[in-house]
Amino acid sequence: MDFEFEIEGGNFSKAGTASSEVKKILKQLNVDSKIIKRTVVSLYEAEVNVVAHAYNGIMKVGITTEKIHVNIIDKGPGIPNIEMAMQEGYSTASKKVREMGFGAGMGLPNIKRNTDKLNIKSQVDIGTELEIINYFA
Repeated sequence: MDFEFEIEGGNFSKAGTASSEVKKILKQLNVDSKIIKRTVVSLYEAEVNVVAHAYNGIMKVGITTEKIHVNIIDKGPGIPNIEMAMQEGYSTASKKVREMGFGAGMGLPNIKRNTDKLNIKSQVDIGTELEIINYFA
């Protein structure tokens, strides 16, 4: 099963919409609640990162009998230093984003903590791509 969701940069009122839809789908498929929670936490964090930092993005979700495979691809400023961005508390969020309660620098660390496999590719001034995989067994 494959699904695709658009993510609008800067639109915090819709942040979490795609991850909520994935949660509904996984519940309908009777996926283990622990896997649902881990997956939805990582997808929400990734989705908020797109909203906070990028112009727009897309979340592509593939569900098989073995795993949930997600690619989140955005067009935006990119991540200049992925290693630094993986550190808890490191943030490049604007003052405006932080005032809304986002941008605490926990997004990527929380994604890593809640996924079985995480790959990040980023190019400055082009965008970022996350590959997130959670296995069912």
